[in-house]
Amino acid sequence: MRARASVRPRSIELRDAPDRPDTRRRLLETAGQVFAERGLDAVTGLEITKRAGVNSAAINYYFGGVGGLYEAVLLEARNRLPSFETLSAAVAEKTDARAKLHAAVELVVAVLTGPTPQSWILRLLMREILSPSTAFERLLLEAEGLPKLRMLKGIVAEIMNLPIDHPAVAQGCISTVAPLQVMLIGGRGVLELAYPELDLAASGAPMLVERMVGFALGGLDAIAEAEMARSGRSG
Repeated sequence: MRARASVRPRSIELRDAPDRPDTRRRLLETAGQVFAERGLDAVTGLEITKRAGVNSAAINYYFGGVGGLYEAVLLEARNRLPSFETLSAAVAEKTDARAKLHAAVELVVAVLTGPTPQSWILRLLMREILSPSTAFERLLLEAEGLPKLRMLKGIVAEIMNLPIDHPAVAQGCISTVAPLQVMLIGGRGVLELAYPELDLAASGAPMLVERMVGFALGGLDAIAEAEMARSGRSG
């Protein structure tokens, strides 16, 4: 009597298979888009694997579950933005605080005006800012967010000629970052609908940088002047 051929489930085949970077990459990209659209709690692993066109066991194989996939997607999004080291290097090349601010904004705008397929990165990160997950503080805020904010505070304090812990410096940081956050929240699609005359492609990045930096510097100078006048009156 012939021995019956054994049939292994596809999940076992996947688990025993060698690493396939293309599948992992497809999962990251697809999951990033889905998480950015609806958030972690409204998404299932089956939906992601179907949309990615991969085996239903792939998420467990590569990431250990949907939670692990979400953290990997957050890290991927974080790593596609200018890192703290990249910003530090760009700023270190400048001796003037205003030039430092220009260099920092230039790096951020390059991402905001980059390829539209990467727009999920910005939407996902903004979703995290508005409704943080348990991974937000550990993966995004402590690792990259706070060091970048401290760098910005130093630049703004130098521009305003005020101590770094002065309340006006914090207000100046908020005013400087706010336009970038609006672009993050809106995303390319919404902004292009609202402002069709605005060039959000890479070709329009230099002008966008100049105007955003000019707007920020005008506000910082106005706040600094008002603070000097107030201090003079109180003294």
